[in-house]
Order: sequence, then structure tokens, then C-alpha cells
Amino acid sequence: MVNRTEYSNVISTQPLILTLGINEEAQHYFDNLRYRHFPPERNFLKAHLTLFHLLPDEPGIYDDLNVMAEKQPIFSLQAERIVSIGRGTAIKIKSQELMSLHRALQDCWSGFLSAQDKQKLWAHITIQNKVSPEKALELQALLNTGFKPFRFRASGLRLWRYLGGPWEELAFFKF
Repeated sequence: MVNRTEYSNVISTQPLILTLGINEEAQHYFDNLRYRHFPPERNFLKAHLTLFHLLPDEPGIYDDLNVMAEKQPIFSLQAERIVSIGRGTAIKIKSQELMSLHRALQDCWSGFLSAQDKQKLWAHITIQNKVSPEKALELQALLNTGFKPFRFRASGLRLWRYLGGPWEELAFFKF
């Protein structure tokens, strides 16, 4: 459990981002792909599955995430396939539990979500972005030659502050 008083001194006007925490082995796999294929001058982050892109920085967010994480058991996800994101490449993630968790958080925060965050979650982990369409297609073909769907585990929720490029991790809410 994260005590919100620990974070009362970090409240700011910078938006918060919520991502899904995953098991260490899967994180290493996705990080390695991102490190090898994401343009280095733009790669400020480890691989991540974003749940919400623009949350207000207020104590109620911490309270809601504590409650949600305490009742959420660890669950399984499937890295399903390599997908195009236009000028990049991602791995599509499938999980009914993830979709249910996302909907529950949307319901909880419906009054202040951005238009993007009100949409149905398109769960994916970006491996490459902001490259030419040709370079993206080349990587997709390369990755598809050896990719096999696999399962991994969700371990919690990670709350970040957006810093104009890099992110600062504020809290981890363990399932």
C-alpha cells in the first residue's frame, strides 16, 4: 500500500501517466527490443504498457490506485502479435482482466479523463516509433520471422510524472 502522505510533497501541475507493471523477465524482453529498435535520440523510457496518458496530479489518484491494487490479483497477459503503428512497431497485448481493470479505472475517473483516456484501451507495448514507414515495415517483417505468442504476468500499477520527454516514477501499486 502506498501512503498518500508520503507523496503530498510531490503534487505538481505536470500530468501523471499510469502504466501496467509486469514481471521482471517480460520487462527485460520488451526493454531489450525497445533498446535495439527505438531511435536512441528519442528513447527516454523503458518499455511500457500505458493505461492512462493524462491524469491530474492529486491525492485522490493515489487513494483510488491503492484501493484498486489491493483488490486486484496478479493476472496473466498474452503478447499476441507484432503490429504496425504507422511509423513504428508494437506488440499487441491481450488480456480480459486488463480490459476490466482499465474500464473500472475509467468509471472511477470519468469526470476528468481526456478524450484519449476515455477510449477503449488498445493494449500494446511500443518497440519502435517515429521512424519511416519503410523502416517500420522492415522491423515488423524481421520480428515476425521468429515471434511466437507468449504469456507474462501483470504485477501492479506504476504512476509516473511526465517531464516533457523523460518520466519520473512516483509510485508502484503492487497487486
